[in-house]
Amino acid sequence: MRNILAMAGKELRAYFHSPIAYVVMTIWTAMTGFAFYLHLWVYTNEIFRMQMMGGMGAPPISLNDVIIRPMLEGFLLVVLLFLTPVITMRLFAEEKRSGSIELLLTSPVTDLEIILGKYAGAFLLLLSLIALTFVYIGLLFIYGNPDPKPVIVGALGMLLFGAALLSIGMWISTFTKNQIIAGAITLAVLLLLYILVWLRDVAMGSVGQLIAGLSLGVHIESFAKGVIDVSDLVYYLSVVFLGVFLTARSVDALKGKP
Repeated sequence: MRNILAMAGKELRAYFHSPIAYVVMTIWTAMTGFAFYLHLWVYTNEIFRMQMMGGMGAPPISLNDVIIRPMLEGFLLVVLLFLTPVITMRLFAEEKRSGSIELLLTSPVTDLEIILGKYAGAFLLLLSLIALTFVYIGLLFIYGNPDPKPVIVGALGMLLFGAALLSIGMWISTFTKNQIIAGAITLAVLLLLYILVWLRDVAMGSVGQLIAGLSLGVHIESFAKGVIDVSDLVYYLSVVFLGVFLTARSVDALKGKP
């Protein structure tokens, strides 16, 4: 565990010693602020429209349904899809480019500790992004009364979604020494896995449902509604495990190279 934490700290420091962390956090904060403003504008317009109509016995508009859920389920997930390759592209590609991969793999640290340490460093950066999201959502709790349970479950879903993306990106980073290539391939793979859900409406029957079930996006829907579905939880954890396993196989292959 000590080696994993040391490796995670090294990776996290590397993010902040380069522009990566600052660029990612700036883009994420700006996009989160934009999404928050947009959905808040929709919410206030609906309030004013109902007031102009005298209420008409309509139920109160939910902050969770109009602002929080669309943020956590839609726009921010797409932003995360584009930012994850930036986070993961350097994990192993930079080690290979600088030639430090040989030194790292021959150090008195196991391959699994190296992989988990690098993954933990990237995960901590992801965690900081999600924490920044709650700077905006926290304002709703100060000035409004949203239901906290869907917010917590939605944040958990976003965290699992991001964790799955990181594991895939880490694995792809082991194939090349060029960070740009690693980032581009990761983005293409993640987008493909995300849009598989569209095939649910194209391919009818069980085949369409099976293909859609492999999509990264379809399993976030229940979390955004405030429901923890065990199948969705198992799916994301399985993707994380698979990404770590494939990374371990790739690292093992690297050790066999002259």
